[in-house]
Amino acid sequence: MVDSWVDSAERIGADLHLEPAGPGGRRAALIRALREAVRSGRLAPGTRLPPYRSLAADLGLARNTVADAYAELVAEGWLTARQGSGTRVADRDAASRPAERPPVRAPAPARGPRHDLLQGTPDASSFPRAAWLASYRRALRQAPNEVFGPGDPAGRPELRVALTEYLARARGVRTEPGRVVICSGFAHALRLLFAPGGAVLRGPLAVEAYGLRFHRDLLAAAGVRTTPLPLDEDGARVDRLGRERAVLLTPAHQFPTGGPLHASRRTAVVDWARARGGVLLEDDYDGEFRYDRRPVGSVQGLDPERVIYIGSVSKSLSPAVRLGWMVLPERYVDGVLAAKGEREAWASVLDQLSLADLLASGAYDRHVRRMRQRYRGRRDRLVEVLAARAPHVEVTGVAAGLHAVLRLPAGTERSVLRAAAGEGVALDGLAAFRHPATDMAAWDGLVVGYATPSEHAYGAALDALCRVLPPAPRPGPASG
Repeated sequence: MVDSWVDSAERIGADLHLEPAGPGGRRAALIRALREAVRSGRLAPGTRLPPYRSLAADLGLARNTVADAYAELVAEGWLTARQGSGTRVADRDAASRPAERPPVRAPAPARGPRHDLLQGTPDASSFPRAAWLASYRRALRQAPNEVFGPGDPAGRPELRVALTEYLARARGVRTEPGRVVICSGFAHALRLLFAPGGAVLRGPLAVEAYGLRFHRDLLAAAGVRTTPLPLDEDGARVDRLGRERAVLLTPAHQFPTGGPLHASRRTAVVDWARARGGVLLEDDYDGEFRYDRRPVGSVQGLDPERVIYIGSVSKSLSPAVRLGWMVLPERYVDGVLAAKGEREAWASVLDQLSLADLLASGAYDRHVRRMRQRYRGRRDRLVEVLAARAPHVEVTGVAAGLHAVLRLPAGTERSVLRAAAGEGVALDGLAAFRHPATDMAAWDGLVVGYATPSEHAYGAALDALCRVLPPAPRPGPASG
């Protein structure tokens, strides 16, 4: 792909960098510069040179000067000139041909693990290319001229309207387009909300005891102190909230341990925000993917003025589509827009229009339903293989999402991860997500992403996973 692109670009010959200099006048200087460009290999055989009128204008020379230089180099065999084909660098005999440049090739991809079971990414091969291309074309064809000017930091109105309708229908979010601000993803949303010196939110911020270290590091870099909330089978212990100004939760599917926030705790955290004058940041990172129960709606629907709802397409489409959104209480809209700046600098306007069309046309819903079925099949296969080959390993967090948690005996996580690395299996341990300041007991386990491997590679990845799991404990001595 890169070779063909470079090849085509070189042979168009639209621009040519030359610096004619030296004795003998302009014509002689131009001939020397062209001859040296060919001799050095900078102009490869077959490269089409600019029309002499264009090159004369670029170099500030008379047209006849360039025409005469071309003619002399044709006579010397450096160039060729054919009617309808223009002037090109001659394909000289091997004996007199200068050393050709090595072809420009794309760098070889870094060799990664043989089996990728890392959490966090969808199946890249399942990106809806045809639907996205159709939406992109429609959006481009229908786009008003203003689209190609500076972007509105709030985001395109077409996308904000489409998201308002979709989120109300699919996630129970209550809002209006004026409270939706487009961003490039969850991390970007955090940067906008906690911008140093900004007027949106300040710490301390309560977070779940297990979560993404990347988010904690981002907050720490912004000077935000985070305090961890313990977890149990009902989700985050929101009864432990204290003097924090805000709390960040993953209530639909706790990341990474799995499971929704219990209904009583959803109500309790909203009550805390009302009483404290605080706010809940709701990270709905994979809310579309529910398998064994009715979808869990957003907490935002309980009180839109006390919840900032944040979502993106990183799991439903691809992390390469850098689009996300914040649904904000009215009092935060101006502050977020001020933090974002006067012009859209993050999210491509054309991508915004494409996503708006994908949502409005129903193609997004069709893609999500198709992927929900595929990922459920992946999940079921993981559970079945483990039940047959490692029944002693407890599998949790599988009612939703793109990953499962395998609970391990205490003290075995590190050794299992070392064995996995030896087998070429990439996966995470629970320890990587543990807040360093939490006082809750540590859990040993593996976070296994089942969405990333291709269909043909998934079976081998599961085989390799089973090989590194600890054996079943031996039964104790019989009593009697």
